[in-house]
Amino acid sequence: MNETSEGPTPAADLARSAVTESDSHAPLRAEPPSYRSAFAAAPLAMAVVDREGLVVSGNGALGTLLGTEPDALAGCVAADLVDLASDARVWHAYREVLGGRRARLRCTRRLKHPDGQTLWVQVTVAPLDDAEPGVLLSVADISARRELQARLRHLQMHDPVTRLPNRTLFFERLSAALEAEAYEQSGTGRIGLCYLDLDGFKAINDTLGHRVGDRLLAAVAERLTRCADEAGYARASTPLVARLGGDEFALLVEDSTGTDQLSELAQSVLKALQAPFDLAGRRLSLSASIGVVERHAAGTTANGLMQAADTTLYWAKADGKDRWTLFDPERNAHLVTRQALASALRPAIERGEFVLEYQPLVAMSDGRLRGVEALVRWDHPQFGLLTPNRFVALAEEDGSIVPLGRWILATACRQARRWQLDHPDESPIFVSVNVAVRQVWDSDLVADVADILAETGLAPELLQLELTESAVMGSAGRPLQALQALSEMGVHIAIDDFGTGYSNLAYLSRLPVSVLKLDGSFVRGFQYEGAKDPAVPPNQADEVIVEAMIQLAHRLGLTVTAECVETSAQATRLRGIGCDTGQGWLYSRPVSPDRISELLGTESYAVGNP
Repeated sequence: MNETSEGPTPAADLARSAVTESDSHAPLRAEPPSYRSAFAAAPLAMAVVDREGLVVSGNGALGTLLGTEPDALAGCVAADLVDLASDARVWHAYREVLGGRRARLRCTRRLKHPDGQTLWVQVTVAPLDDAEPGVLLSVADISARRELQARLRHLQMHDPVTRLPNRTLFFERLSAALEAEAYEQSGTGRIGLCYLDLDGFKAINDTLGHRVGDRLLAAVAERLTRCADEAGYARASTPLVARLGGDEFALLVEDSTGTDQLSELAQSVLKALQAPFDLAGRRLSLSASIGVVERHAAGTTANGLMQAADTTLYWAKADGKDRWTLFDPERNAHLVTRQALASALRPAIERGEFVLEYQPLVAMSDGRLRGVEALVRWDHPQFGLLTPNRFVALAEEDGSIVPLGRWILATACRQARRWQLDHPDESPIFVSVNVAVRQVWDSDLVADVADILAETGLAPELLQLELTESAVMGSAGRPLQALQALSEMGVHIAIDDFGTGYSNLAYLSRLPVSVLKLDGSFVRGFQYEGAKDPAVPPNQADEVIVEAMIQLAHRLGLTVTAECVETSAQATRLRGIGCDTGQGWLYSRPVSPDRISELLGTESYAVGNP
């Protein structure tokens, strides 16, 4: 419905002849025949209406439009003829014009012709003039224009390939479904969405051409529509199927009854698409990945729902494709947190939000402190103190591990030198620092180490660099050259988590490695009869493997550190088979530099230190 206020029109002058001077219900007053003839013969449907809203006179065009004789219009309620009373706003504006308080009314109304045909008309009501009582009502048939507008809108709102609603219409329907009045009065108050992407479509489209690709999309649309029709059978509404672009489709379920309904719909779609497509003499197969979201409509936005669906679709593809995945708030929260941490990493390095803790490395022969492993922590202002497993992988992905690793190395070396200066009478302890492979590739690690050692005054032999077994065993070219240069400098190289990666023992003898750190998975199962901690049953295979690795390492001139030593039983057995160093909660958790200062000079490391 449209309303506008404008000034008088020339048609009002034409209609003056239709009003009598004394009685609005009287016959047309005596005027020159040309005026009366012009009013009667005008192609525009018109009527003169008095101040009470009754028709004084109507012309032939109006009678034809309304399916009645012109003479029968006199005395009729004008508002009833053109449906002005059914809309409160229009009715109020019409009464204002009749009372002379409004200049003009223009609106669009839908009328029912006596022959059953529906008409769209534009109604205009305007005063005749100050000297003449009443108003002129004119009615223009705009059905053809409306029909053209409807066709144009359909073309604008539908995909030409599949004839499905397009992205614009989909979001229009989705936004309307999320309006409060759409779900508060009736329905379940819930909404669901299946957001799907075709697996393997790009390969078909690229190899067989866009014509075949378009035919395949149309065939997919037919199957999706059939699934939606079956899902809507005996329900209040049928899911809306739309093509959002490319090979992405959506099925919108208004008034969802819950996740069971959405999962059944997603499963039926997967099954429907698994059947081969016969197109142009070719038999084509594809599948789909579907993200499923179902939630209360209240508080949900279109963008929020689509973002959740897009995330869930990504999970479905990452989990192996040809499947549907339901939105998981916990998984999404983890992803959001991960993204938040990734974006904050570099600024956090600049702000100095990272700290180091140190875990003792204890000689198993005499229980004396021999060294420490530096372990980085992120003191995040929102999430608290974070351990490396929360952010190191992210730092490796975006390259911030390089500046972070440089800071860790410098801080650890500076602290090791400080301990040495504060305890000149004690044997200096070494510090072990973890190094990521990307630090070797993306930076000049050798130069960084040399500069840091020169700056801090720490002797090279008091620095140990730890790399994972898979990284060291796969080293070639630049990484291997860097390790060799560091070894020649006097820095010790340790293989961390040994026993879980390549375990290429033949290659091990050719690497500049001086220490093996046994992975904790071996040590945790390392028990014997009489162990104080019976929670972990004895694993003789682990004992045999560990003993063999220690003997092999010693034959190669390497020392061995056992990680995750948690019980005295483990320590006793490891000591008995010649393990050199132990690390784990039996001795200490990672602690502050001050706590390490307290432990220096201890005759024998006290078991169970916090």
